[in-house]
Amino acid sequence: MSSAENLAVPDCLFCRIVAGQVPADLVAGTDRVVAFRDINPQAPLHVLVVPRDHHADVAQLAAVDPGLLADVVALAHEVAQTEADGAYRLVFNTGAEAGQSVFHVHGHVIGGRRLGWSPA
Repeated sequence: MSSAENLAVPDCLFCRIVAGQVPADLVAGTDRVVAFRDINPQAPLHVLVVPRDHHADVAQLAAVDPGLLADVVALAHEVAQTEADGAYRLVFNTGAEAGQSVFHVHGHVIGGRRLGWSPA
């Protein structure tokens, strides 16, 4: 699929944010990846990092374009360096049972305070 085909998912919230059709508090971006603040933050730093191309989840992205997944991780790290002194958690929810509610792959960059461990 070309980038134009991947971006043509009209009912995808994150595709619409990437296209500028839905406002978001943008934090950083490259030609392939965008980072914006979560509207329901769970920590002082809670930024979502999404590829501009549409992929349903991290497993699909890893299978189709591992270089793009590396770009997502690199931008997540850059955001955390800038906003949380490099201490952060990067979480990808895959599937509804795991808490994924928008089916456009996105990494949650969480930090800004000491984090406990509560995956459930």
